[in-house]
Amino acid sequence: MEDLFALKTKNVAGNIRKIREYRDYTQDYLAAKLKISQNAYSKIELGYSKLTIERLFQIAAILEVEVTHLLTLDHTDLIKIISPDEKPVSVG
Repeated sequence: MEDLFALKTKNVAGNIRKIREYRDYTQDYLAAKLKISQNAYSKIELGYSKLTIERLFQIAAILEVEVTHLLTLDHTDLIKIISPDEKPVSVG
């Protein structure tokens, strides 16, 4: 059971990293947005830090993805969802 949780945690951390890279954001950029150090942010992507729900929502908002997608999808499926073919979100 613990191994399953560790695997899921690594999957979420990997999803965050892949989407950050896809968006061409640096770790420094996300760390600044989250008001944490780059080192602390790096630990999130490596799965060394436990994410709070609040922090997960903050990261999803910065990366412009749904939290549920970060939690449930494989990063290749995530990239398909956010690819340039996606429908633009209207602002205003």
